Amino acid sequence: MNFTRWSARLPGTQRRAAARTETGGSPAQRGESSVPAARAERLADTPAAGVDELPAREVLDRIPALVALVHGPEHRVAYTNDAYAAAFGARPLGTPAREALPELAEVGLLPLLDQVLRSARPRTVKSRKAPGGRSYTFTCTPVALPLGAAAGDGSGGVLVFAADVTDHAEAAERLRASERSQRETAVTLQRSLLPQELEQPDDLRIAATYQPGGTDAAVGGDWYDVITLGGGRTALVIGDVMGRGVRAAAVMGQLRTAVRAYARLDLPPHEVLQLLDGLAAEIDASQIATCVYAVHDPNEGSLTYASAGHLPILVRDENGTIHRAEEPTGPPLGTGGWLHASGSVPLGPGSTAVLYTDGLVERRSEDIDEGVAALERALAGATGTPQVVCDRLIRALGVTADHDDDVAVLVLQQPSRTGVHAELFRNAALELLGGVEAAPRARAFATGVLASWRFPPDLHDLGVLAASELVANSLQHGTPPMRLRLRRTDRRLIIEVTDGDDHLPRRRRAEPADEAGRGIAIVATIASNWGSRRTPGGGKAVWCEFALPRAQATR
Repeated sequence: MNFTRWSARLPGTQRRAAARTETGGSPAQRGESSVPAARAERLADTPAAGVDELPAREVLDRIPALVALVHGPEHRVAYTNDAYAAAFGARPLGTPAREALPELAEVGLLPLLDQVLRSARPRTVKSRKAPGGRSYTFTCTPVALPLGAAAGDGSGGVLVFAADVTDHAEAAERLRASERSQRETAVTLQRSLLPQELEQPDDLRIAATYQPGGTDAAVGGDWYDVITLGGGRTALVIGDVMGRGVRAAAVMGQLRTAVRAYARLDLPPHEVLQLLDGLAAEIDASQIATCVYAVHDPNEGSLTYASAGHLPILVRDENGTIHRAEEPTGPPLGTGGWLHASGSVPLGPGSTAVLYTDGLVERRSEDIDEGVAALERALAGATGTPQVVCDRLIRALGVTADHDDDVAVLVLQQPSRTGVHAELFRNAALELLGGVEAAPRARAFATGVLASWRFPPDLHDLGVLAASELVANSLQHGTPPMRLRLRRTDRRLIIEVTDGDDHLPRRRRAEPADEAGRGIAIVATIASNWGSRRTPGGGKAVWCEFALPRAQATR
């Protein structure tokens, strides 16, 4: 056996001892004497022992690592050192490894012995747990035992060298357990910060899906939300914090809370993003985020949106045509120094819109535009309820449980209603030209419309009173053009008055001697909800809602 062939695989202490022996033995023999000169002269007269002259069996017996030598196609045991016997017991020589070395079979090493014997090349398997609970790294090296044997002819042997790596394996397992615990914490935090139940507006059907990345991927900051704004309008938001772990989930939670607060101000989408931009920089300047904030208004038949570095909204209309809302798009949140702008995309009856994060379409092997194009093709053929569409898009884009990134998808549909369902959704509008006759015309209009919608008398009277107060307030404090709009859904009656003045009314306590200031207070008292907002073209809209009785809502 050539000792030098495998001595490099010995543990550090034995390898350094062998190296010292090869390079000249003791320090005195290398001219680095640390002993008296007379003793050094006597040592110099002693001939140095070379590595080839060392008895290999004696060296192997003293190695703390496990060593076994097998030979032949059945891997018959030729030798095991003392460390091997101490770990697994004495082994009979000449017996096939399958019978004599069951511990090697248990760690799956016997096929590797066959491979090493055939190929005459060493192989290593790392950190296998053997019987008894200890972990070893096994190195199998071919050895030509009979003189003149050809490599790979099956007549040689294999030297099995097993280094104990139990401490390293346990440390690695503790690290993996810590990483799993952190991941579970991040996933739990992420899911707890997402909406537990989506709001379902009157005019839209909405579903969302969140899927964390696989176990090898850290949890990101993908998020979404649905916020009813009142007056039949709905805000939809989806975003992605560019970070990983608990910190990204925490930043995501702060942004989501801020969006809900800003949404209550009923601002245009670009103004909401402008506020979020400054907040994101204050939370953590090192973690930027992308976001799309969109508002659906059933009266306009469109989706008004603003994007901060996020992927485009996709809309499939009732004819199956895909529209991509690409412009305008600003930089991600947290970068600062940018004025965001709003855009719009049509969303009429029968349309389906998809908001999503980059985990759905981004792949390392292809450009992200190819992923968006693949999503367009998948959306063109994905029909059914919003939840069904979500599931089909996830499957079509190849997102699995071991996906390398988080995925969030938000799907909304505006149903195309016919027959009885269409009777539950009605609209009526009146242009108010001003003057003393505008108020009685508005009352007469509201009286006739609400009667034709067959509301019960008490709801009819409350609706007429609210319309009269809102019109009177607009005539007194607003400017033309003015409009009264009545809308009913399957759940509520909505009354809205718009005018050209952008001063928003507020509810205040009127003193007994005051001649004004009671209109909004009356509306706020009798209605289920009320509010006001500035309109995109200038001016304002003031609205109120009345919840329909259960029997009336399901007629």
